[in-house]
Amino acid sequence: MSGYSALTVIVAVCLATPIQVQAQTQTHKVPWHETTAALGLAKTLPEGTLSQTQLNALTAIGESLFTAKFTTKDGAGRPGATQAIIPTAPRNRATQNFARTSGPDANACSSCHNDPAPGGAGDFVANVFASEGFSNTDFDTTDPQFSNERGTNHIFGAGLVELLAREMSHDLNHLRDTALKDARGQKKPVRVALKTKGVDFGHLTAMPDGLVDLGEIDGVDSDLIVRPFTQKGVMTSLRQFTINAMNQHHGMQASERFGRRWTGTDDFDGDDIPAEMSPADISALVAWQATLPPPVTQTPDDPRWQKAAARGQTLMAEFGCTICHRPSLPLHTLSFSDPGPFDAAGTLNASQVKAPADYDLGGFDWAARLPRDENGAVLVPVFGDLKRHKMTDRSIESLGNELFSQRFVDRNIFMTAELWGVGSTAPYGHRNDFTTLDEIILAHGGDARSSRDHYDKAAAADRSALIAFLRTLRITP
Repeated sequence: MSGYSALTVIVAVCLATPIQVQAQTQTHKVPWHETTAALGLAKTLPEGTLSQTQLNALTAIGESLFTAKFTTKDGAGRPGATQAIIPTAPRNRATQNFARTSGPDANACSSCHNDPAPGGAGDFVANVFASEGFSNTDFDTTDPQFSNERGTNHIFGAGLVELLAREMSHDLNHLRDTALKDARGQKKPVRVALKTKGVDFGHLTAMPDGLVDLGEIDGVDSDLIVRPFTQKGVMTSLRQFTINAMNQHHGMQASERFGRRWTGTDDFDGDDIPAEMSPADISALVAWQATLPPPVTQTPDDPRWQKAAARGQTLMAEFGCTICHRPSLPLHTLSFSDPGPFDAAGTLNASQVKAPADYDLGGFDWAARLPRDENGAVLVPVFGDLKRHKMTDRSIESLGNELFSQRFVDRNIFMTAELWGVGSTAPYGHRNDFTTLDEIILAHGGDARSSRDHYDKAAAADRSALIAFLRTLRITP
């Protein structure tokens, strides 16, 4: 969204006095200037508990930034920076602003996240090319030796996913810390199962001297932080993901990572536009993404489809699919804070601000529709486990065709895809090259091989019923 819009007035009404409204509407960017009006509308980093009115204002800015087509006058392009997640100068300055290979490769977030609405998925034409996150490699090729091709995931329900990951991370770290305390007290090794929300992440053994044997952990990093975003499960938070994406896909640098504190300059990418995105801009984007409604199970009108879907839901468990694609995970709080607790250098975290912005996802209509268990925990219907799994074996290798590892995660290991919304987000696979659900199910190997084989050997009517159920998992913005 570029140029002047009613958003200026809406935000001012929510956040300012009437006198300030008049001043802002008069002094904001000239309406015909080719800049993004929403940039800078969030004047300061939000802090403390936000009212619903304040949150609505913040998400309005975030939505406008998500759909904005950034221009060079905003700072789009990065001639003096690479796509790397740490500020890195290229060996040779870019000669053009946009390149499908290493980015910038899109004008707006919604250019790719668009199906069935902004925040949704993208099909094959929206694929991006990602290099190893810690690399300063300059590449101008789609050769898989130098980049991984990735499809666009939807982000509906993303706030709930991040909250689940935070609770799981707290649980796993508590198990480790307790084991260390017990090992010291008992003066002998203590082996503990790493299990949270019903998901098994293997074991660790704590030693009396304070060392920890992590050789048996499974599907999570050695710091026991669950990173729920991207197909590889390597991004901790919406904030981290947003900062990365803004740099890679648009050439818009967030000052909290690319600014003077870390790089010694306010114009690290050398495009003569300093401080392109403030921490408040990033907070607005996070707020909009975090409050997107979760996908739902949509009952079809066709009675034949209703019957098949009911059968398919039962078969999903019988085939063993729900071992990884867990129908729901329990969540104990709907209070979302930003910045969050687990981000590292280059992304603001809770310890670096006076008070994180805190807002209640339970205040939205969609939250009231989520079921709860007998203890009052919200049952988030993700159809996932927020865990990484090996997806290939000797005879099924379709999902292991990458040559680059990402963040030290082996190339045939991927985060379990959350299936909520899968009925709205064809095509499938990490590079959108499977056109049907039947194809992507049959491409499962490795940890999912047993479930895949049950599906493969099932009667045609049962396979059709499972697809019927999956097609009811829809995004309804």
